Amino acid sequence: MNRQVAGWITHRWAKWVVLALMLVVLAVLGSFGSKLTEVQNNEIAAWLPDEAESTQVITKAGAFYDEDTAPAIVLLSSTEPLTQADLAAAQSAATALGDLDGVPIGEVAGPIPSEDGLAAQLIVPMTLDEEGWEDLPDWIDEVEDVSSEAVAGTDLRVDVGGPAALGADQAEAFAGIDGVLLLAAVGVVIVMLLLTYRSPILWLIPLFCGLMSVFAAQGLVYLLAKYAGLTVNGQSAGILSVLVLGAGIDYALLIVARYREELRRYEDRHEAMAHALHRAAPAVIASGGTVVIGLLCLLFAQMNSTSGLGPVGAAGITVALLAMLILLPALLVIFGRWVFWPFIPHFGDPQRTDSGLWARVGRWIARGPRVVWVVTTLVLVGLSFGIVKLDATGLTNAEAFTTTQPSVVAEERIAEHFPAGAGEPLQVISNAPQAAEVRTVVAGLDGIDAASVTQPQVEGDLAYLEATLDVPGDSAEAKTVVETARTALDDVAGADALVGGNTALNLDVQEASSADNRLIIPIILVVVLLVLMVLLRSVAAPLILLVTVVLSFAAALGISALVFHYVFGFEGADSSFPLFAFVFLVALGIDYNIFLMTRVREEALVHGTRRGALIGLAATGGVITSAGLVLAGTFSALATLPIVFLAELGFAVAIGVLLDTIIVRSVLVTALNLDIGRHIWWPSRLGRTDGDQPPEPRVEEKSPATIA
Repeated sequence: MNRQVAGWITHRWAKWVVLALMLVVLAVLGSFGSKLTEVQNNEIAAWLPDEAESTQVITKAGAFYDEDTAPAIVLLSSTEPLTQADLAAAQSAATALGDLDGVPIGEVAGPIPSEDGLAAQLIVPMTLDEEGWEDLPDWIDEVEDVSSEAVAGTDLRVDVGGPAALGADQAEAFAGIDGVLLLAAVGVVIVMLLLTYRSPILWLIPLFCGLMSVFAAQGLVYLLAKYAGLTVNGQSAGILSVLVLGAGIDYALLIVARYREELRRYEDRHEAMAHALHRAAPAVIASGGTVVIGLLCLLFAQMNSTSGLGPVGAAGITVALLAMLILLPALLVIFGRWVFWPFIPHFGDPQRTDSGLWARVGRWIARGPRVVWVVTTLVLVGLSFGIVKLDATGLTNAEAFTTTQPSVVAEERIAEHFPAGAGEPLQVISNAPQAAEVRTVVAGLDGIDAASVTQPQVEGDLAYLEATLDVPGDSAEAKTVVETARTALDDVAGADALVGGNTALNLDVQEASSADNRLIIPIILVVVLLVLMVLLRSVAAPLILLVTVVLSFAAALGISALVFHYVFGFEGADSSFPLFAFVFLVALGIDYNIFLMTRVREEALVHGTRRGALIGLAATGGVITSAGLVLAGTFSALATLPIVFLAELGFAVAIGVLLDTIIVRSVLVTALNLDIGRHIWWPSRLGRTDGDQPPEPRVEEKSPATIA
């Protein structure tokens, strides 16, 4: 940051204007944050691109059914064959359910008896309005209460399943994003800040700035979703909170640490903060900019949910950067040195670049840097082999939750009495003249209940039919049936048949996610490499750093896969998990290397690369480790939500960040710096001269902060 700009932010009088303006801007944005759930779109169909086959079915099938309708399946079962009294009670339940708000008149189907005579089912459609997702839990509770009341006096058991019930469980799971998740993340941050600063006062300032950043980011994302068409869902909203809080506190830790250093060099705190910003802001801006650019690479994704996360996260990081570079410095200079109590840095106190834990670690590495980096690399490579246990091919409904959900129990009980795919039919759209041939092909497919294939409905030039699967709609076998159906119907000349439905939607989501993995991961690597080349003015150092971060990612994924399989008992992972983990681990992991290497380069200009590497490690080791612990802790808070995808992502990012800060950054990168020496800056001038440039003056130039 330009010293003049830094000086004005912390000017004796301008700091009050800066404070007022930042508080007003953040407060105005934050006032919209509570409305974020209103613009979330958690319908799986909204996650896919328009060209996906299942999305096309939804678009074209609007003439045959209301696409805003979600069915619930009410299962009425007994251990004994149903009696006439049981069936009469089931009919009463159907009548009562038809009177519920949101249920189209005359649309309740059933009771439909099972072949084994032990159960009957009712299919109850609900028309969803704009608030439908949030209303589903209460509506499903009402369906269960009305059904139970109607069959009171019989031995019938009531279970409610189907897409509407699953949606209700998902809505309740994501309801914790606004409260439980943020509280858990804040709790972790408070503990880490208290341990880092050992001050009863100082931690309040970064936490205040971090929370203001979260609320303002949520408000900004709400406005983008409301007026700019940004896709936001429960996953991206949950990630936004922990990302902004964790990254924002990281930036605050770095700025506060550099401010503490400068307070020992300058008697005037305004001058100290001006120099701290001048020195630390470039690394903070570069780190935040790298995360922003990495997240914006997600715009290339086919999946709307993935491409939407890019601007969501980028907006959040931008807000965090502004808050920590403007609001935080203003608050720190307003409160003065006393906020560091009881460890107040005084003018003239000695700097701690030759003592402390990380200085000792550096001296230990310097005894044999080549052995250290070779052994560390081999250990990380070994850990990465755990990836073979990562099954990122998608999750069933039961596997998608960390706890047992009522809709999943109902789904299993429905499958005991009815075709396993009941309630989630295959939907086929074709040209009307070929409708009969299409129906014949569908009825003859393995995995389809032939008796369930409906007669084609014709509207204009299109025909529509449904077919029930013999296997659970969320199973791998069901996806195979969809693939077989699409292949078989492609052979029906002139039909232009399209296969949709929930199973087809899930299949298209997994295929699009896999394609995104192959496309976006290389793009992010190239972009991060270019950013590092510009920042470090080198080719060798960015290549080496990128390799270390990728190696750290592979090791983190390997450890995570083993823990998922053998400790947590998770059955697999969503196909988008590798991409999400990669984005956060590479973008955030490179942050710590930027923090370290910009300081190493600064010191190398004065002391040479090897000495600069040791000074850089000693000066930044504590704050970077603290930043890593904060970020790992905030992402681990994702485990408070009963969603396997978020629990896995939180664990993987947490373990990856810890690897990066404790092993990769402190040991591997430092060992490489010491072993390679000045050649790490090739082909820049520093790579040839290794620090023969004079040090930049630190005191002579006056900033506006000292101009009274």
